[in-house]
Amino acid sequence: MFVLSSRLKEDGAEVIGLGLCVVLLMKDRSFPWLVLVPRRDGVREMHELAKADRAVLMEEICAASSVIGTLFKPDKINIGALGNLVPQLHVHVIGRFKTDRAWPGPVWGTGAMQPYPPEELDKTILTLRSAFKTLA
Repeated sequence: MFVLSSRLKEDGAEVIGLGLCVVLLMKDRSFPWLVLVPRRDGVREMHELAKADRAVLMEEICAASSVIGTLFKPDKINIGALGNLVPQLHVHVIGRFKTDRAWPGPVWGTGAMQPYPPEELDKTILTLRSAFKTLA
């Protein structure tokens, strides 16, 4: 039975469920930042996924990248699966701008999280959800 990590649940807001992954929007408005979490119990590393699931994960990462690219027009899209703090397999898809606080380095540890105001969070989730649905 799949259970989303409490840390991911706290740091992100659910956008949509795809074929394999639940997509979360990180609650830091500093970056257009999605996290894809495969709904597979106990999986910590990509190689632990079934071969078919790995293929689906790659397609869903590409879909998330496309959504971020289309909606936010970033200079670059970063993709990473670290899992040092949260061992549950999850993949970060982050839109980056030459003007963001972390450019050109990684986003982690670069400053305080900038939370979304509630109305902006809701609007951003609806916009993202609609963009994912148009890909289907």
